[in-house]
Amino acid sequence: MYRKGLTRARIAELEKVPISTVAYHLAVARAQDAGLQEAHEVAAGGAPAARVTVQTMQRMNDLIAMVRTEGRYPSSKADAAAERSLAVWLQRRRRDAAEGRLAPEVRDGLACLPGWPGIPRTVADEERWQRVLCDLAEYLAAGQDWPRHKNTDTETEHHLGVWLHAHRYKLRRGELDPAKEKALDAAVPGWSAGRPRGRKARPAPDRQGEPGLD
Repeated sequence: MYRKGLTRARIAELEKVPISTVAYHLAVARAQDAGLQEAHEVAAGGAPAARVTVQTMQRMNDLIAMVRTEGRYPSSKADAAAERSLAVWLQRRRRDAAEGRLAPEVRDGLACLPGWPGIPRTVADEERWQRVLCDLAEYLAAGQDWPRHKNTDTETEHHLGVWLHAHRYKLRRGELDPAKEKALDAAVPGWSAGRPRGRKARPAPDRQGEPGLD
C-alpha cells in the first residue's frame, strides 16, 4: 500500500492498527528495499522537496566529516554551539526524509552514513513497549506471579509491576489504546485482574526449576 502511494495514516486507518505499527514496519521495509521510498513518492505524485542551498550542502559535508572523524552523530546537548546547530539541522533533514521531502542531493550525499535517518520517536516507543511486553510474558512463563509495583523483591519485578499498573489504570479510565489492550490480552491473559487482593505471592522457581524461598 505504501508503494502505491498511500500515507502511513491512511494505511493505519485501513488496517485498523496504530500508526506507530505502520511506521515501524515501513522503517524495516525501507531498510531492506532502497527503492521503496522513491516508489512511494512517484505513486503519490511526489511531495515538494526541500530547497537546497549552498549552506545546506555545507552543513551536509560538516555532518559527514564529523561522523567519520568522531564516529558519532551531533548532540543537541553538546557544549559547542556549532555541534548543537548541526544536530538541529540533522533533525530537520530526518523530518524531511520521513515526509518524503528530502532533496535528492542531500539524500544521495547522506547515503554514505548508514542509519542516518535514525528511528522516529513513535517507532522507538513502539519497540520499547513491545520489548517490555515480551519481558513480562517471559517473567510469567518462568513461573513468577504477577509483578507488584510496591514492596517488590527485585528491580525487574518493580519495573514490570509499575508498567503493568500503569496499563491497568489506563484501562479503568478508558484511555488504553485498543491495539495495546488486544496485545496484552493475547500475550498475558488475565493481566487486567492480576493477583487477587490479599493473596500472597507464590514461591518463585530457582535456577534449577525447584521452588525457592520468596
